[in-house]
Amino acid sequence: MSEQDVKNEEKKLAAEKAVEFIKDGMIVGLGSGTTVYFAIKKIGSLVREGLNIIAVSTSVITTELAQSEGINLISLDEAEEIDVTIDGADEVEKNSLNGIKGGGGALLYEKIVALSSKKNIWIVDSGKLVDVLGRYPLPVEVIPFGCKRVFKILKERKLDPVIRKNGNSDYKTDSDNYIFDLHTGEIPDVKKLNDEIKLISGVVETGLFIGIADTVIVAREGSTEVLEKKQ
Repeated sequence: MSEQDVKNEEKKLAAEKAVEFIKDGMIVGLGSGTTVYFAIKKIGSLVREGLNIIAVSTSVITTELAQSEGINLISLDEAEEIDVTIDGADEVEKNSLNGIKGGGGALLYEKIVALSSKKNIWIVDSGKLVDVLGRYPLPVEVIPFGCKRVFKILKERKLDPVIRKNGNSDYKTDSDNYIFDLHTGEIPDVKKLNDEIKLISGVVETGLFIGIADTVIVAREGSTEVLEKKQ
């Protein structure tokens, strides 16, 4: 089995464990990305067996997958409150459960849905768990108007921004914004960095998710570990 096959097995294991938290009658937030794919497939099979839920999507890709699985969707504005959201993460800090998200480009909608949820569950393979955030590039969503100025400021602050590409074109989010991936190295103070970046006019959101995850399910070597936020 290849390394990628092992990772996919871990992702599937974590995803199916997370789905156990879903109960009949819930409103469920559906994140985006390769790990959530397995959760949506599992939810779809349960819906076909009679599970009665409705869901809120965080991206166009997730919407298309959920619809193909027969999962009923409503908009976030139609949902008074989301019971539980299942999402992935690019990095998770072991002790704090703070994370970096947005590798798939859906960080803005993912954060809004997460902040509208009673409970947030992240599902990750074992390689995503770190002692200190920052090894993975930090995505920052930026509006097109004046984006060169934002890029210049980030560069002056030695945050090593790179404009994300989609082939030969600049990558565009579902909101038609750009993403700058920052190569920060280890981030000793995530709140300070997050606040500094968000104060730059033109920045919409960062991929730093601070204090949002309630539960992180980590899959490794055929089993899962459930990490809970410290109260």
